[in-house]
Amino acid sequence: MIPKETVDLILDTARVEEVIGDFVTLKRRGSSYVACCPFHNEKTPSFHVTPSKGIYKCFGCGKAGSAVGFLMDYDHLTYPEALRYLAKKYNIEVKEEEETAEQIAARQRTESLMAVSEFARQFFQDQLKTGEGRAVGYRYYRERGIEDATIEKWSLGWAPSGKATFVEAARAAGYKDEFLVAAGLAIQQEDGTLIDKFRERVMFPIHSVSGRVIAYSGRTLKSDNPAKYVNSPETEIYIKSRNLLGIYLAKSEIAKQDCCILVEGNVDVVMMHQMGITNVVASCGTSLTEEQIRLIKRFTENITIMYDGDKAGLHAALRAIGMILKEGMNPKVVFLPDGDDPDSFSRKHTLEEIREFISAHQQDGIAFKTDLLLGEAGDDPLKKANLINEIADTVADIPDAIKRQVYVDTVARRFAIEADIIQDRVRKTRENARKEMPGRAGHDGRGQAGGQGSDERVMADTDRPSQAAAPRIGNITEPSERELLGFILRHGCSELKFETDSEFYNPDGSQTVAEFIDAALNGDNAAFSNPAYQAAYNAYFALYDEGLDQDGIVRSLLNGEDRTVAAVVADLATEKYELTVHNFSDALTTTDSWLVTYVPRAILAYHDKRLQAQQADINRRLAQATPEEATQLLTELSSINALKKTINIKLGRIKK
Repeated sequence: MIPKETVDLILDTARVEEVIGDFVTLKRRGSSYVACCPFHNEKTPSFHVTPSKGIYKCFGCGKAGSAVGFLMDYDHLTYPEALRYLAKKYNIEVKEEEETAEQIAARQRTESLMAVSEFARQFFQDQLKTGEGRAVGYRYYRERGIEDATIEKWSLGWAPSGKATFVEAARAAGYKDEFLVAAGLAIQQEDGTLIDKFRERVMFPIHSVSGRVIAYSGRTLKSDNPAKYVNSPETEIYIKSRNLLGIYLAKSEIAKQDCCILVEGNVDVVMMHQMGITNVVASCGTSLTEEQIRLIKRFTENITIMYDGDKAGLHAALRAIGMILKEGMNPKVVFLPDGDDPDSFSRKHTLEEIREFISAHQQDGIAFKTDLLLGEAGDDPLKKANLINEIADTVADIPDAIKRQVYVDTVARRFAIEADIIQDRVRKTRENARKEMPGRAGHDGRGQAGGQGSDERVMADTDRPSQAAAPRIGNITEPSERELLGFILRHGCSELKFETDSEFYNPDGSQTVAEFIDAALNGDNAAFSNPAYQAAYNAYFALYDEGLDQDGIVRSLLNGEDRTVAAVVADLATEKYELTVHNFSDALTTTDSWLVTYVPRAILAYHDKRLQAQQADINRRLAQATPEEATQLLTELSSINALKKTINIKLGRIKK
């Protein structure tokens, strides 16, 4: 764990324009910098960096944050990883807080395994330059169309034919035998001798998300060898089910394109990248796993499956579709022409042709599964009935209720049957799945049956037919919440200097903008409906109560580990223009007088929207109320109407 003093030093030292400038070409514009956004495609620069505030923001896609936030967004680093990156950039020594003996031993062992794996990467690369490596390994790469720049970028290599060539080189470099075995690079025989795990194979390193080499995939070039690929065994630093070949090189483009293309083979993923389609990954010699799908979900919710069109590829695609849907993601499928895989297809076509083919031929996952199974069912009514049930069961896996309903309607139209029939099957399938879930006893673990934290309650609610659903207050109040939070994040510590004849005048002393808004909300027991806004609100006042000034609060929130809060703060604490005025006369007023006018108006507008939501809720309840209930509701509605009238008079919307 990095000590707080070191974290503060790192964050105080880092310059946002210097950090971003390592990745993006910035052009000075006045006191700020601009560039084309690295997070989405654009031709006109809308990405602004403001050194004085330590903030970047794209006014096109909305991405915003600080130097540490940029590293987390752009390079998909964790918060500690981003801090260590900045520490290294600015030559700041990071001394981790005192660890236990067990923690030290575990960390040192992990680092030793990482070091051995990195040594192996360099060893295999160097072997590619030897006589044997060039004659066999390098020749193979070139015959497959893999260029020198790609070989270097992917750190491709060659495992020589000697029985213990790598072991001997590693020993000579000072690496212990136990780490060679533990890293999956050597095998200990019965007589105790060590031999190389990989021999006479072209080598594909497998990187972690952060870019460290953690394992290898080696391909034999001998036709008589039944083990075409040999992959690293699972080790302390490599879990097959949690890693993807190419994820380190692809993650930024996956996030930028908002789509991940999933292929099967090592050469497939390398060749697609070489062609210029760099949002491509492959599973590491294993069937697709839930952990791999969740890894992709860190960068996008859209996966395009591009497997071979043979029977095995079709089966793997069908399995992947169901798994992707269960994770709440959106699967699509594209199959290449017969006889082609991504490797061969990329060598026959230009980049534009490949992109056009994918765009034209990718198909929604459930639609693909429907067409495939329908072709197998033919005119057999029993097979068709089983097919409909299977598709309905696939739809039932989708966690999002709206997506489920859309697919229910789509499937119903596809088979020309009533949507209620599909919906009934989906509901029963989900009910059966809930019954089979372990640990369900009608409670959510907090002592209350079916509380809001319960998956069972959530699933039951989304399956239940809606009946005049209550209005979503967030849709009504969210713009007002955004305005109030914006005042707090830009002017929270500024004093509101009301005149003595103002209804808001406080004879006990002036209030800050933050205190004024907080008192107004607490007096009505109000809370923001947007969870991200409420989290930012709470985080702001936690620092405000510690006595930090406005710049200190905003800087701490921007650089904090809660990236949801940091994103909200960066968004609302940054204006596209230095001065925003409501009308011409505002330009002639001071900030103090402007705040005195518009902060109370923003609070009134917020309360007006809350009352509007309450009106809608009462009108909904009146439709099903008994006469006695209706009388009470009408009394409440009358009070709300009176309050709304008072507020609108104060806002100048209506006259007294």
